[in-house]
Amino acid sequence: MDKIFGPEGILARHLPGYEPRPGQQQMAEAVAGVLKDPDHASCLVVEAETGLGKTLAYLVPAVLSGRRVVVSTNTRNLQDQILQGEIPFIKEYIDPELKAMCVKGRQNYLCYYRWHQFLAARQGGLFDDQIVEQVKGWLGETIHGDRSELKWLPGNSPVWQKICCLPHFCMGSDCPDFADCFLNRLRRDAAASSLLVVNHHLLFSDLAVRRTGYGEVLPRYDSVIFDEAHHVENVATTFFGHSFTRYQVLDLVGDVERSALGGLSGKIQKEVLSACQSVSGMLEHFFSHFPTEIGRFPLEGLLERHPELAKSRDSLVSALGRMAASMEGLDSSEEPWGQYSLRGVELSSRLDGITAESFADIPPEEIRYTHWYERREKNMVLSATPIDVADDLRESLFSIVKKSVFTSATLSTRGDFSYVLDRLGIPEETETLVYQSPFDYANRTLLYVPGKGFPEPQTPGYSSVLQDKISELVTLSGGRALVLFTSVNAMENAFNTLRDILDYPLLVQGTAPRRELLSRFAKERESVLFAVASFWEGVDIPGESLSLVIIDKLPFEVPTDPVIMARVNRIRANGGNPFFDFQVPRAVLSLRQGVGRLMRCTSDRGVMAVLDVRLFTKGYGRYFLESLPPSPVCRDMETVETFFTGNNDAKNAC
Repeated sequence: MDKIFGPEGILARHLPGYEPRPGQQQMAEAVAGVLKDPDHASCLVVEAETGLGKTLAYLVPAVLSGRRVVVSTNTRNLQDQILQGEIPFIKEYIDPELKAMCVKGRQNYLCYYRWHQFLAARQGGLFDDQIVEQVKGWLGETIHGDRSELKWLPGNSPVWQKICCLPHFCMGSDCPDFADCFLNRLRRDAAASSLLVVNHHLLFSDLAVRRTGYGEVLPRYDSVIFDEAHHVENVATTFFGHSFTRYQVLDLVGDVERSALGGLSGKIQKEVLSACQSVSGMLEHFFSHFPTEIGRFPLEGLLERHPELAKSRDSLVSALGRMAASMEGLDSSEEPWGQYSLRGVELSSRLDGITAESFADIPPEEIRYTHWYERREKNMVLSATPIDVADDLRESLFSIVKKSVFTSATLSTRGDFSYVLDRLGIPEETETLVYQSPFDYANRTLLYVPGKGFPEPQTPGYSSVLQDKISELVTLSGGRALVLFTSVNAMENAFNTLRDILDYPLLVQGTAPRRELLSRFAKERESVLFAVASFWEGVDIPGESLSLVIIDKLPFEVPTDPVIMARVNRIRANGGNPFFDFQVPRAVLSLRQGVGRLMRCTSDRGVMAVLDVRLFTKGYGRYFLESLPPSPVCRDMETVETFFTGNNDAKNAC
């Protein structure tokens, strides 16, 4: 690896601005050891902080390993970086024969069968004609029919929803367009590739399918590298659980009605349409019996307390069964009736399973799933979520994949990996490594925490004091601030209060697409961006546009969330301490992601402000402080002002 990562190596000679970093080479050697040596440990966990260059540190040994390696990421941005940046470089200077490709979920590819259906059913008009001509031209050029190639097509295009590949429309070898199928071509090319780049959702979709024994999404592989691995538990939870939603049923009913009106007639058409109407009526009747409050709530005991719910559930299950039965024997080369019927049976089974199970006589530590519902503005979701995915991962990942690497900038708390090892079922003997960021936090950053007298978050009047402090900090930084909140309400309240006070362009999440907000924030150097949730990570804006990151409070999850409650109860039932074993580590990892938005390159400079005095007033505060970057800590605004207005470095400012 020294010939590649060393001071005289390939990267130093050919990669502009490259600076050899011992941690990067050491990480590459560790990954190579896992992938190449059949006698080496089968698993590796690496925390590589921002600026280390971890992507090349795992890609290079993956390419040189001689194995088919799947690289799984959580975000499209990282996939694009790998495919458009690192892979071309590796092919030019390290492995000219490398065959690498990105494999996405099937909804990202055009389906010829649905495209021809769209052409036959379209009403005409200028908009449709323009779309058709542009897509026709593209079809003569594209290799895999990848939607991302259509830069002109809006992300929420209703047209794409009518022509993309969806599993319940696929007729397999019976499809009249089977020979031209983009997915078939994609699978052939993927099978000939040694490096596949996917996202976590697709990988776990593949693992979930493999577990059933009914096929696979990806070609055979024996090695996986998880980047952004701190997301693995949440994604695995989705795929190893079950859900039933109002929209799933309405989508099925809409598909069946469209096909019945276009392809059936007489008595059979009436029977199918009547069955659809019955399902629609029973669906709305069923969900009308749920409490009207928006949010996520446990299902346990709900059906017992509301007998009408159980009755309407049974009616909906029966209606779905009748709709599925009405389509038996209708298969044709034009409409996927068999797929419709299977979807109806599957939805019926899911609804029955999610709502029928009772745990009254089962010890808490033996319950595998928590059952809950979520009422949204226009949708209802019923879910059965695994309380612990460790066993699922042992069964479906570690028993199939010979070599696995988990890496992220945030996997430990105070250098301890116990939380991630336990939650993901990673073998205890797995080697864990930490490589700290090469950025000069000590001299180029400050960590500000309010001093004595600042209220704790639950104190009356906290919101008003918080907003005043945000205003004061943003004024000192001259804008250039990312303000991260732990709730939408807190964000909206602060924005509504400060938009007439702060003399800077204010941007707020939800008013425009994420990409557009980040683009404006980067270009408008004095702007301030108010955000929640997804903006706590994946925001990569080097330079002066981002010189201040403010976090309103420690990001503990809502304790009344049914999934969090179930996991807390499981840990308690097993004799653990849910707060320190589960809630604190999760909050620490989130906080580390948030403050990590500040330093994105060696020349960056700025302040991280965590406006939560519990860092000093509570015993658990030290877990957070000892997990944060090695920045000088200050608790007075004069030091912050000196940092922004003076020429002194951070140490001198303190």
